[in-house]
Amino acid sequence: MEGPRGQEGRATLARAQAHFRKGEYAEAEALYSAYIRQCACTASVGAPAGSECSPEDLATAYNNRGQIKYFRVDFYEAMDDYTSAIEVQPSFEVPYYNRGLILYRLGYFDDALEDFKKVLDLNPGFQDATLSLKQTMLDKEEKQRRNY
Repeated sequence: MEGPRGQEGRATLARAQAHFRKGEYAEAEALYSAYIRQCACTASVGAPAGSECSPEDLATAYNNRGQIKYFRVDFYEAMDDYTSAIEVQPSFEVPYYNRGLILYRLGYFDDALEDFKKVLDLNPGFQDATLSLKQTMLDKEEKQRRNY
């Protein structure tokens, strides 16, 4: 049986998702943050049974909040959220891909390669990751040729 906190959390997450899909990022970010805080509170000792957040929902909240930060060009904050999503649900390939894109843009090719390879380990059919992996390898080789 699910407690009222679990229902409240799901409602918060659903509202965040709706705002995110509409491109209402400030509202979505505030709701994702509220959901993440609710999850942190319910994870504390003594939380009632049924009020826990699912790892999938929490990872999605972190990933999507990271996307909003990415759109704002807050790359390091976005990477923190992607990393949190990965820690909560290591089998979720999307935050690896998103973090890899930022690492690539910042010129951290080795780290980006690791993330893109992990995506493809988890989901070999992820075409964008295949393309990003190839491009990262090419750019890394070009950087090495230029010795910078």
